Amino acid sequence: MRLAALLAAASLFFAAGCESAAPAKPAPEQEQAPVAESGAGDAPALEPEPAEPPPPPPPVEATLVAIGDVMMHKPMLPGAYDKETDTYDFSGFFAPLREVFEEADWAVANLETPIAGDDRGFPGYPMFNAPVALADALVGAGFDVVSTANNHSLDQGFKGLAATLRTLRERGVVPVGTAETQEEADALAIVGKNGVAGAFLSYTYGTNGIPIPKDKPFAVNLIDDARIAADIQRARSAGADFVSVSLHFGNEYQREPNDEQRRLARLAIESGADLVIGHHPHVVQPYERYRVDHPDGTSREGIIMYSLGNFVSNQFGDYKEYGAVLKVTFRKTYQADGAAVTTVAEVDAIPTWVHKYVDGGKTRYRVLSLDEVTLESGDPLLTPRMRSTLVAKSEEMNSHLDKLAAAAGTGQAPVAEKE
Repeated sequence: MRLAALLAAASLFFAAGCESAAPAKPAPEQEQAPVAESGAGDAPALEPEPAEPPPPPPPVEATLVAIGDVMMHKPMLPGAYDKETDTYDFSGFFAPLREVFEEADWAVANLETPIAGDDRGFPGYPMFNAPVALADALVGAGFDVVSTANNHSLDQGFKGLAATLRTLRERGVVPVGTAETQEEADALAIVGKNGVAGAFLSYTYGTNGIPIPKDKPFAVNLIDDARIAADIQRARSAGADFVSVSLHFGNEYQREPNDEQRRLARLAIESGADLVIGHHPHVVQPYERYRVDHPDGTSREGIIMYSLGNFVSNQFGDYKEYGAVLKVTFRKTYQADGAAVTTVAEVDAIPTWVHKYVDGGKTRYRVLSLDEVTLESGDPLLTPRMRSTLVAKSEEMNSHLDKLAAAAGTGQAPVAEKE
Protein backbone atom coordinates (compact mmCIF):
# COMPACT_ATOMS: atom_id res chain seq x y z
CA MET A 1 0.00 0.00 0.00
CA ARG A 2 2.84 2.40 0.77
CA LEU A 3 4.39 1.88 -2.67
CA ALA A 4 1.05 2.44 -4.43
CA ALA A 5 0.52 5.74 -2.66
CA LEU A 6 3.98 6.96 -3.53
CA LEU A 7 3.54 6.04 -7.18
CA ALA A 8 0.18 7.81 -7.30
CA ALA A 9 1.76 10.93 -5.91
CA ALA A 10 4.54 10.72 -8.46
CA SER A 11 1.96 10.49 -11.28
CA LEU A 12 0.11 13.59 -10.08
CA PHE A 13 3.40 15.50 -9.76
CA PHE A 14 4.28 14.62 -13.35
CA ALA A 15 0.85 15.76 -14.67
CA ALA A 16 0.99 19.07 -12.87
CA GLY A 17 4.53 19.77 -14.10
CA CYS A 18 3.72 19.44 -17.85
CA GLU A 19 1.63 22.42 -19.17
CA SER A 20 0.66 20.72 -22.45
CA ALA A 21 -0.60 17.57 -20.78
CA ALA A 22 -4.32 16.90 -20.83
CA PRO A 23 -6.09 17.11 -17.51
CA ALA A 24 -5.77 13.88 -15.65
CA LYS A 25 -8.91 11.82 -15.31
CA PRO A 26 -9.81 10.95 -11.80
CA ALA A 27 -9.02 7.34 -11.12
CA PRO A 28 -11.85 5.14 -9.99
CA GLU A 29 -11.77 4.61 -6.28
CA GLN A 30 -11.30 0.90 -6.63
CA GLU A 31 -8.51 1.22 -9.21
CA GLN A 32 -4.82 1.94 -8.65
CA ALA A 33 -3.42 5.06 -10.29
CA PRO A 34 -1.39 4.23 -13.42
CA VAL A 35 2.39 4.07 -13.08
CA ALA A 36 4.12 6.73 -15.20
CA GLU A 37 6.70 5.48 -17.69
CA SER A 38 10.31 6.43 -17.16
CA GLY A 39 11.36 9.56 -18.96
CA ALA A 40 12.39 13.18 -18.66
CA GLY A 41 10.60 14.92 -15.87
CA ASP A 42 9.78 11.73 -14.00
CA ALA A 43 10.17 11.52 -10.24
CA PRO A 44 13.53 9.96 -9.13
CA ALA A 45 13.61 6.18 -8.75
CA LEU A 46 12.81 4.97 -5.28
CA GLU A 47 15.83 3.85 -3.24
CA PRO A 48 15.50 0.34 -1.78
CA GLU A 49 15.39 0.30 1.96
CA PRO A 50 18.87 -0.53 3.40
CA ALA A 51 19.28 -4.09 4.56
CA GLU A 52 19.58 -4.69 8.27
CA PRO A 53 23.27 -5.14 9.26
CA PRO A 54 24.11 -8.66 10.36
CA PRO A 55 24.20 -9.15 14.13
CA PRO A 56 27.66 -9.15 15.74
CA PRO A 57 29.21 -12.55 16.51
CA PRO A 58 28.42 -14.00 19.92
CA PRO A 59 30.94 -13.40 22.73
CA VAL A 60 33.81 -15.87 23.11
CA GLU A 61 35.69 -16.83 26.25
CA ALA A 62 39.15 -18.23 26.91
CA THR A 63 40.77 -19.19 30.21
CA LEU A 64 44.31 -18.70 31.49
CA VAL A 65 45.80 -20.56 34.43
CA ALA A 66 49.12 -19.61 36.03
CA ILE A 67 51.30 -21.25 38.64
CA GLY A 68 54.16 -20.00 40.78
CA ASP A 69 57.79 -20.98 41.02
CA VAL A 70 58.90 -24.27 39.47
CA MET A 71 62.24 -24.95 41.17
CA MET A 72 64.82 -27.75 41.22
CA HIS A 73 66.53 -28.20 44.57
CA LYS A 74 68.91 -31.16 44.81
CA PRO A 75 66.71 -33.24 47.15
CA MET A 76 64.04 -33.26 44.44
CA LEU A 77 66.22 -35.20 42.00
CA PRO A 78 66.69 -38.75 43.43
CA GLY A 79 62.99 -39.59 43.61
CA ALA A 80 62.53 -38.75 39.93
CA TYR A 81 65.56 -40.72 38.75
CA ASP A 82 65.37 -44.17 37.17
CA LYS A 83 68.76 -45.86 37.47
CA GLU A 84 67.94 -48.56 34.95
CA THR A 85 67.16 -46.12 32.14
CA ASP A 86 69.36 -43.29 33.42
CA THR A 87 66.45 -40.88 32.98
CA TYR A 88 64.39 -38.47 35.07
CA ASP A 89 60.61 -38.22 35.21
CA PHE A 90 59.07 -35.17 36.90
CA SER A 91 55.51 -35.73 35.68
CA GLY A 92 54.47 -36.66 39.21
CA PHE A 93 54.93 -33.04 40.31
CA PHE A 94 52.04 -31.97 38.07
CA ALA A 95 49.89 -35.10 37.84
CA PRO A 96 47.25 -34.27 40.51
CA LEU A 97 46.46 -30.93 38.81
CA ARG A 98 47.09 -31.94 35.21
CA GLU A 99 43.41 -31.75 34.30
CA VAL A 100 43.25 -28.11 35.45
CA PHE A 101 46.19 -27.20 33.21
CA GLU A 102 45.03 -29.17 30.19
CA GLU A 103 41.52 -27.71 30.26
CA ALA A 104 42.84 -24.13 30.17
CA ASP A 105 43.50 -22.30 26.92
CA TRP A 106 46.81 -20.97 28.26
CA ALA A 107 48.85 -22.51 31.06
CA VAL A 108 51.66 -20.26 32.34
CA ALA A 109 54.50 -21.17 34.71
CA ASN A 110 57.43 -19.35 36.27
CA LEU A 111 60.50 -21.46 35.49
CA GLU A 112 62.92 -20.51 38.24
CA THR A 113 65.79 -22.65 37.06
CA PRO A 114 67.75 -22.89 33.83
CA ILE A 115 67.40 -26.07 31.78
CA ALA A 116 70.84 -25.70 30.26
CA GLY A 117 71.65 -29.31 29.45
CA ASP A 118 72.20 -32.44 31.52
CA ASP A 119 75.94 -32.37 30.78
CA ARG A 120 76.28 -29.38 33.12
CA GLY A 121 75.10 -31.35 36.13
CA PHE A 122 72.49 -30.29 38.67
CA PRO A 123 74.12 -28.23 41.41
CA GLY A 124 70.94 -26.97 43.05
CA TYR A 125 70.81 -23.75 45.05
CA PRO A 126 72.17 -21.13 44.47
CA MET A 127 73.23 -21.87 40.85
CA PHE A 128 70.35 -23.95 39.57
CA ASN A 129 70.19 -26.24 36.57
CA ALA A 130 67.42 -28.76 35.96
CA PRO A 131 67.33 -31.90 33.82
CA VAL A 132 65.84 -31.52 30.36
CA ALA A 133 63.14 -33.90 31.58
CA LEU A 134 61.63 -31.00 33.51
CA ALA A 135 60.76 -29.34 30.20
CA ASP A 136 59.14 -32.58 29.07
CA ALA A 137 57.09 -32.69 32.26
CA LEU A 138 55.89 -29.11 31.76
CA VAL A 139 54.78 -29.89 28.22
CA GLY A 140 53.16 -33.13 29.30
CA ALA A 141 51.16 -31.28 31.93
CA GLY A 142 49.82 -28.81 29.35
CA PHE A 143 52.00 -25.73 29.80
CA ASP A 144 52.54 -23.60 26.71
CA VAL A 145 53.93 -20.30 28.07
CA VAL A 146 56.84 -20.03 30.53
CA SER A 147 58.26 -16.93 32.19
CA THR A 148 62.06 -17.12 32.23
CA ALA A 149 62.92 -13.65 33.58
CA ASN A 150 63.89 -14.10 37.22
CA ASN A 151 66.87 -13.84 39.53
CA HIS A 152 68.13 -17.27 38.40
CA SER A 153 68.03 -16.58 34.65
CA LEU A 154 71.84 -16.40 34.42
CA ASP A 155 72.74 -19.13 36.92
CA GLN A 156 74.35 -21.05 34.05
CA GLY A 157 75.58 -17.97 32.20
CA PHE A 158 74.39 -16.64 28.88
CA LYS A 159 75.08 -19.97 27.16
CA GLY A 160 72.88 -21.68 29.72
CA LEU A 161 70.17 -19.08 29.15
CA ALA A 162 70.31 -19.66 25.40
CA ALA A 163 70.24 -23.44 25.83
CA THR A 164 67.17 -23.12 28.07
CA LEU A 165 65.33 -21.13 25.41
CA ARG A 166 66.17 -23.64 22.70
CA THR A 167 65.09 -26.54 24.91
CA LEU A 168 61.71 -24.92 25.53
CA ARG A 169 61.09 -23.85 21.95
CA GLU A 170 61.97 -27.28 20.59
CA ARG A 171 59.06 -28.60 22.64
CA GLY A 172 56.59 -25.96 21.52
CA VAL A 173 56.73 -23.86 24.69
CA VAL A 174 56.78 -20.06 24.38
CA PRO A 175 59.43 -18.55 26.71
CA VAL A 176 59.07 -14.87 27.69
CA GLY A 177 61.44 -12.52 29.51
CA THR A 178 64.82 -13.66 28.20
CA ALA A 179 66.35 -13.72 24.72
CA GLU A 180 69.30 -15.11 22.79
CA THR A 181 69.29 -12.28 20.21
CA GLN A 182 68.06 -8.71 19.92
CA GLU A 183 65.50 -9.90 17.37
CA GLU A 184 64.08 -12.36 19.90
CA ALA A 185 63.98 -9.67 22.55
CA ASP A 186 62.03 -7.32 20.28
CA ALA A 187 59.51 -9.97 19.21
CA LEU A 188 56.15 -10.00 20.98
CA ALA A 189 54.76 -13.25 22.34
CA ILE A 190 51.12 -13.15 21.26
CA VAL A 191 49.34 -16.48 21.50
CA GLY A 192 45.80 -16.85 20.18
CA LYS A 193 43.31 -19.34 21.60
CA ASN A 194 39.59 -19.69 20.86
CA GLY A 195 39.49 -16.38 18.98
CA VAL A 196 41.23 -14.45 21.78
CA ALA A 197 44.79 -13.15 21.38
CA GLY A 198 46.86 -12.94 24.56
CA ALA A 199 50.17 -11.10 24.82
CA PHE A 200 52.71 -12.25 27.41
CA LEU A 201 55.46 -10.05 28.86
CA SER A 202 57.93 -10.77 31.67
CA TYR A 203 60.47 -8.77 33.71
CA THR A 204 62.67 -9.28 36.79
CA TYR A 205 64.19 -7.00 39.41
CA GLY A 206 67.66 -8.51 38.84
CA THR A 207 69.82 -11.60 38.40
CA ASN A 208 71.35 -12.20 41.84
CA GLY A 209 74.30 -9.96 41.10
CA ILE A 210 75.33 -11.91 38.01
CA PRO A 211 75.96 -9.21 35.40
CA ILE A 212 74.09 -9.29 32.13
CA PRO A 213 76.74 -9.47 29.37
CA LYS A 214 77.60 -5.95 28.20
CA ASP A 215 77.36 -6.98 24.56
CA LYS A 216 73.99 -8.67 25.18
CA PRO A 217 71.88 -6.20 27.16
CA PHE A 218 68.77 -7.79 25.63
CA ALA A 219 69.38 -11.13 27.39
CA VAL A 220 67.16 -10.52 30.43
CA ASN A 221 64.22 -8.12 30.70
CA LEU A 222 64.78 -5.92 33.75
CA ILE A 223 61.94 -4.05 35.39
CA ASP A 224 61.72 -0.53 34.00
CA ASP A 225 58.58 1.60 34.19
CA ALA A 226 58.90 3.20 30.77
CA ARG A 227 59.82 -0.01 29.00
CA ILE A 228 56.95 -1.98 30.53
CA ALA A 229 54.44 0.71 29.52
CA ALA A 230 55.87 0.88 25.99
CA ASP A 231 55.81 -2.91 25.57
CA ILE A 232 52.20 -3.05 26.73
CA GLN A 233 51.24 -0.45 24.13
CA ARG A 234 53.20 -2.32 21.44
CA ALA A 235 51.27 -5.46 22.27
CA ARG A 236 47.98 -3.59 22.09
CA SER A 237 48.90 -2.09 18.74
CA ALA A 238 49.86 -5.54 17.46
CA GLY A 239 46.32 -6.80 18.09
CA ALA A 240 46.45 -8.33 21.56
CA ASP A 241 43.01 -8.68 23.15
CA PHE A 242 44.58 -8.86 26.61
CA VAL A 243 48.06 -8.33 28.00
CA SER A 244 49.56 -10.41 30.82
CA VAL A 245 52.66 -9.09 32.60
CA SER A 246 54.79 -11.35 34.80
CA LEU A 247 56.83 -9.47 37.40
CA HIS A 248 59.57 -11.07 39.47
CA PHE A 249 59.57 -8.71 42.43
CA GLY A 250 58.87 -8.20 46.11
CA ASN A 251 60.47 -9.39 49.34
CA GLU A 252 61.16 -13.07 49.84
CA TYR A 253 58.98 -14.86 52.42
CA GLN A 254 56.73 -11.83 53.01
CA ARG A 255 53.03 -12.69 52.77
CA GLU A 256 51.89 -9.16 51.95
CA PRO A 257 52.91 -7.03 48.95
CA ASN A 258 55.16 -4.09 49.67
CA ASP A 259 54.59 -0.54 48.44
CA GLU A 260 56.87 -0.94 45.43
CA GLN A 261 55.02 -4.06 44.30
CA ARG A 262 51.73 -2.20 44.50
CA ARG A 263 53.12 0.75 42.57
CA LEU A 264 54.64 -1.34 39.78
CA ALA A 265 51.70 -3.69 39.39
CA ARG A 266 49.15 -0.87 39.35
CA LEU A 267 51.27 1.08 36.89
CA ALA A 268 51.17 -1.92 34.54
CA ILE A 269 47.36 -2.04 34.72
CA GLU A 270 47.12 1.72 34.24
CA SER A 271 49.39 1.38 31.19
CA GLY A 272 47.00 -1.09 29.56
CA ALA A 273 47.75 -4.52 31.03
CA ASP A 274 44.85 -6.74 32.07
CA LEU A 275 46.72 -9.13 34.32
CA VAL A 276 49.85 -8.99 36.49
CA ILE A 277 51.33 -12.30 37.68
CA GLY A 278 53.80 -11.90 40.54
CA HIS A 279 56.65 -14.21 41.57
CA HIS A 280 59.71 -14.25 43.83
CA PRO A 281 58.49 -14.08 47.46
CA HIS A 282 58.14 -17.93 47.52
CA VAL A 283 54.96 -17.52 49.56
CA VAL A 284 51.45 -16.62 48.48
CA GLN A 285 50.38 -12.99 48.53
CA PRO A 286 46.75 -11.93 47.90
CA TYR A 287 45.32 -10.90 44.57
CA GLU A 288 43.67 -7.57 43.88
CA ARG A 289 41.04 -6.25 41.47
CA TYR A 290 42.25 -2.87 40.26
CA ARG A 291 39.95 -0.49 38.38
CA VAL A 292 41.35 2.12 36.03
CA ASP A 293 39.25 5.19 35.17
CA HIS A 294 39.83 6.71 31.73
CA PRO A 295 39.55 10.40 30.79
CA ASP A 296 36.54 9.65 28.54
CA GLY A 297 34.54 8.41 31.51
CA THR A 298 34.94 4.71 30.85
CA SER A 299 36.71 2.31 33.16
CA ARG A 300 38.29 -1.14 33.01
CA GLU A 301 39.37 -3.68 35.59
CA GLY A 302 42.66 -5.53 35.84
CA ILE A 303 43.76 -8.39 38.07
CA ILE A 304 46.96 -8.28 40.13
CA MET A 305 48.24 -11.53 41.62
CA TYR A 306 51.02 -10.21 43.81
CA SER A 307 52.66 -13.60 44.37
CA LEU A 308 51.66 -17.15 43.48
CA GLY A 309 54.29 -18.55 45.83
CA ASN A 310 56.12 -21.79 45.15
CA PHE A 311 54.43 -24.32 42.95
CA VAL A 312 57.00 -27.03 43.61
CA SER A 313 60.25 -26.81 45.56
CA ASN A 314 62.04 -28.29 48.55
CA GLN A 315 61.24 -25.26 50.71
CA PHE A 316 59.05 -26.02 53.70
CA GLY A 317 57.85 -24.13 56.76
CA ASP A 318 56.51 -20.60 57.17
CA TYR A 319 54.03 -21.15 54.29
CA LYS A 320 56.72 -21.91 51.69
CA GLU A 321 55.09 -25.24 50.79
CA TYR A 322 51.81 -23.49 49.92
CA GLY A 323 51.15 -21.95 46.54
CA ALA A 324 48.26 -21.02 44.29
CA VAL A 325 46.90 -21.63 40.82
CA LEU A 326 45.39 -18.48 39.37
CA LYS A 327 42.51 -18.97 36.95
CA VAL A 328 41.28 -16.01 34.86
CA THR A 329 38.58 -16.19 32.19
CA PHE A 330 38.58 -13.47 29.53
CA ARG A 331 35.41 -12.61 27.58
CA LYS A 332 35.67 -11.01 24.14
CA THR A 333 32.46 -9.19 23.17
CA TYR A 334 31.84 -7.92 19.65
CA GLN A 335 30.04 -4.62 19.09
CA ALA A 336 27.74 -3.59 16.23
CA ASP A 337 30.49 -1.62 14.48
CA GLY A 338 32.74 -4.70 14.39
CA ALA A 339 35.01 -3.62 17.24
CA ALA A 340 35.65 -6.03 20.10
CA VAL A 341 36.14 -5.43 23.82
CA THR A 342 37.85 -7.98 26.06
CA THR A 343 37.17 -8.00 29.78
CA VAL A 344 37.85 -10.19 32.79
CA ALA A 345 34.82 -12.42 33.23
CA GLU A 346 35.86 -14.64 36.14
CA VAL A 347 38.75 -14.94 38.61
CA ASP A 348 39.60 -17.78 40.92
CA ALA A 349 42.68 -18.63 42.99
CA ILE A 350 43.13 -22.24 44.05
CA PRO A 351 45.45 -22.85 47.03
CA THR A 352 47.95 -25.69 46.62
CA TRP A 353 50.28 -27.72 48.82
CA VAL A 354 53.55 -29.51 48.09
CA HIS A 355 53.31 -33.04 49.43
CA LYS A 356 56.71 -34.58 50.13
CA TYR A 357 56.38 -38.28 50.81
CA VAL A 358 58.27 -41.58 50.62
CA ASP A 359 57.19 -44.23 48.13
CA GLY A 360 59.18 -47.26 47.09
CA GLY A 361 62.08 -46.14 49.24
CA LYS A 362 62.32 -42.80 47.39
CA THR A 363 61.40 -39.29 48.49
CA ARG A 364 58.90 -37.90 46.00
CA TYR A 365 56.98 -34.67 45.47
CA ARG A 366 53.52 -33.90 44.20
CA VAL A 367 51.31 -30.80 44.29
CA LEU A 368 47.72 -31.06 45.51
CA SER A 369 44.81 -28.65 45.38
CA LEU A 370 43.83 -27.88 48.97
CA ASP A 371 40.23 -27.42 47.84
CA GLU A 372 40.18 -31.07 46.76
CA VAL A 373 41.35 -32.40 50.11
CA THR A 374 38.46 -33.36 52.38
CA LEU A 375 38.16 -35.23 55.65
CA GLU A 376 36.66 -38.12 53.71
CA SER A 377 39.38 -38.11 51.04
CA GLY A 378 40.33 -41.60 49.95
CA ASP A 379 43.91 -40.64 49.12
CA PRO A 380 45.99 -43.45 50.65
CA LEU A 381 49.02 -41.17 50.98
CA LEU A 382 47.22 -38.82 53.37
CA THR A 383 46.62 -39.80 56.99
CA PRO A 384 43.45 -38.61 58.77
CA ARG A 385 45.56 -36.17 60.78
CA MET A 386 47.11 -34.74 57.60
CA ARG A 387 43.68 -34.36 56.01
CA SER A 388 42.37 -32.53 59.06
CA THR A 389 45.33 -30.12 58.95
CA LEU A 390 44.96 -29.51 55.21
CA VAL A 391 41.23 -28.83 55.43
CA ALA A 392 41.95 -26.09 57.96
CA LYS A 393 44.80 -24.76 55.80
CA SER A 394 42.47 -24.63 52.80
CA GLU A 395 40.15 -22.28 54.63
CA GLU A 396 43.06 -20.14 55.85
CA MET A 397 44.72 -19.89 52.44
CA ASN A 398 41.49 -19.09 50.61
CA SER A 399 40.82 -16.29 53.07
CA HIS A 400 44.36 -14.99 52.60
CA LEU A 401 44.13 -15.06 48.81
CA ASP A 402 40.83 -13.17 48.74
CA LYS A 403 41.56 -10.55 51.38
CA LEU A 404 42.30 -7.76 48.85
CA ALA A 405 39.78 -8.81 46.20
CA ALA A 406 36.66 -7.32 47.80
CA ALA A 407 37.89 -3.73 48.03
CA ALA A 408 39.17 -2.96 44.54
CA GLY A 409 41.77 -0.24 44.21
CA THR A 410 41.23 2.57 41.70
CA GLY A 411 43.67 4.44 39.51
CA GLN A 412 43.76 6.80 36.54
CA ALA A 413 44.84 5.87 33.05
CA PRO A 414 47.56 8.17 31.66
CA VAL A 415 46.30 10.88 29.31
CA ALA A 416 47.59 10.36 25.78
CA GLU A 417 49.98 13.08 24.67
CA LYS A 418 48.99 15.12 21.66
CA GLU A 419 51.27 14.80 18.66
